[in-house]
Formats: sequence, C-alpha cells, structure tokens
Amino acid sequence: MTYKTILVHVDDTRHVAARVEIAANLAIAQDAHLIGAALSGVSRFIEQAVAVNPDDPAIRPYLDTLRRRANAALDRFHEQAGRLGLLSVERRLVDDETTDGIALQARYCDLVVVGQTDPDEPVLTVRPDFPEYIATSSGAPVLIVPYARSFPRVGSRILVAWNASHEAKRAVQDALPLMKGAEQVDVAVFNPAEHPERYGAYPGADIKQYLARHGIPAALRMEHGPHGEIGDALLAIAAEATSNLLVMGCYGHSRFREMLLGGVTRSILTAMTLPVLMSH
Repeated sequence: MTYKTILVHVDDTRHVAARVEIAANLAIAQDAHLIGAALSGVSRFIEQAVAVNPDDPAIRPYLDTLRRRANAALDRFHEQAGRLGLLSVERRLVDDETTDGIALQARYCDLVVVGQTDPDEPVLTVRPDFPEYIATSSGAPVLIVPYARSFPRVGSRILVAWNASHEAKRAVQDALPLMKGAEQVDVAVFNPAEHPERYGAYPGADIKQYLARHGIPAALRMEHGPHGEIGDALLAIAAEATSNLLVMGCYGHSRFREMLLGGVTRSILTAMTLPVLMSH
C-alpha cells in the first residue's frame, strides 16, 4: 500500500516552498504523482457573471490578475519540483475559492499537503480554519505543515495519538504507507480506564497487534492526564521522542459550517510543533 497521488496546496505565501519540499520528497519516496494546485479565487458566481456579460470592464481585469498570480505560484512550484528530482508532476490552476476548491480536488488523491494557518500572514482568500476544513470535508488524509519550523525529514519517527475512535482508526489506516517506512512508531494512549468498552482488558494491545500484522513494530505509551491538557501532552511526548510526524483523528461536526472541533484537535492545530497527519 502506497500513496499514488499527492496533492499540495500552492500559493504565494512565504511558507509554500517548505510545504512543496515535503510533498515532493513524499512523492519521490512513495513513487507517487504530485499535483500542485493553485486556486485563483475566482468563484463560480463571478464566472456566471462573466458568462452573462463577458465584456464587463469591471470584472475581466480582476479575473486576469487573479489567474496571473496563481500561474506565477505554479511556475515556482514546477521549478522547485524539478530541482528536487520529481519526475511525475502536474500543475493545476483551479478557478475556485481555496477551501471548496482544494476539498474537491482532494477527493481524487491519496494524501493532501497544506500549511498551518499563520496568524502573522493572513490570506484574504483562505479561511482561518482551512486545514481542519479540508480534513473534515475532503474525505482524504491531510498532512498539515507547521509554519514555525522546517522539517528536512517527515515520517521517519511517528507518534500516533490513539483513543480507539473511528477517526483515530481512519488516521492510522491512512498513515500506513508512512509507518511502514518509519524508523520508530510510538502509540500514545490517554486515560484508557475512562472508556473500557473501547479498549478492552489490555488497552493498546489491539492497535499494537494491528500494526504488527502490517510489519510495523510499535512502542506503547500509556498516559494519564486532564482532557484539557492532552494536546500539550502529545506535543511534549513528540518532542521527547524526537518525532517528526503526529498521526491523529480530526474531530469535528461536519454538519456545522463553523466546524466545532474537539479540544485536542483545536489545541494541536493552534500550537503544533511538528507536521500532523489528520483524518476524519
């Protein structure tokens, strides 16, 4: 099992090169096709207005500017992918706003790479909850790259946040291609006594056996602590284990547009210190 199609969000922010490098290196390691998608921000509503009146002088220059910016970002993406030695690469200009556009493209990919929202570099065309929106709306696993640090290697030392939920199981399954090539996999289980119906008599034993059958030896870490501090505890464990990838479920209520996320998910997305692979 490997990733065959990886999608990376391309824009003109200062963090995009680090994001593309991670995506390209994963594509090379997985022998995958890499798609760089840039969203022009041209909404379907504006397209409809142009269709009605294509000669409207107030709209056409605006559309041209948006597309030029997106194409310039794609030029830089394609050049960087070539320097990194990627052979199967595609540039894709999408005339849509960023969140729905990436969510739609992601449905035909095995992995999506996006950046953590940087509060010091807000982008008018990108929602602040963009990473979690993609994780909960696209149906694909999402690798979120922090803005504060660089990561020359991703996935060689993996920490799994395990609570025996549907979302956590999906995340583990989605991360199998990375875990099979990892040097170290740690599984952190928090407060298992609170949910004995999930974990059984030997908490963590089942997920360890599941991974072992995939050829992945994992070390269990049984942890205890207040629910409000689990996010911070996960990041502390990752630092102690020198992990360069955190795998976890993304907990949200997709029927609400504002994405009411679980507390651990929110704290990780705000304070993440390493790349995080999330699935919903």
